[in-house]
Amino acid sequence: MTMGRIIFYEDRNFQGRHYETSSDCPELTSFLSRCHSCRVESGCCMVYDRPNYTGNQYLLRRGEYADYMSMMGMSDCIRSCRMIPQHRGNYRMRIYERENFTGQMKELNEDCENIMERLRMSDCQSCNVMDGHWLAYEQPHFRGRVIYLKPGEYRSLRDIASSNMRVQSLRRITDTCN
Repeated sequence: MTMGRIIFYEDRNFQGRHYETSSDCPELTSFLSRCHSCRVESGCCMVYDRPNYTGNQYLLRRGEYADYMSMMGMSDCIRSCRMIPQHRGNYRMRIYERENFTGQMKELNEDCENIMERLRMSDCQSCNVMDGHWLAYEQPHFRGRVIYLKPGEYRSLRDIASSNMRVQSLRRITDTCN
């Protein structure tokens, strides 16, 4: 399993002190007083505007991000990050209409732009990610706030979102991160 590499900078435009990592970091302020820009040298990662992988989250692919706040439309800086391992193979998840794996169930192995239209489900409140890494979006067509889903069981998607978010579309995180 190959992980990526990212360099965080205290100031915009890759200025100030920096911190480089190839692993998850629950609290960037342990290394930097703030983080306003970064370079993803390989792989991809989720960055969060709160410590411990909470708050608003964004997928960053390989590239340069000179001004995190204007790029993401945020009023805060990066506080934590989670590296996303490359996945080779099948993608598979089961989504459920209600919490605790109840209600209507559908199995996915590809992206779903609109859960209501394509799957005829009124909501998606829990899921079981069996293979691959996924992004759950609050709006159809992969827009709005996002939740990163790694393999595992999620009894309540509303509990892990930063607010009472409804999941309306799902996308696989593919090896195009490199």
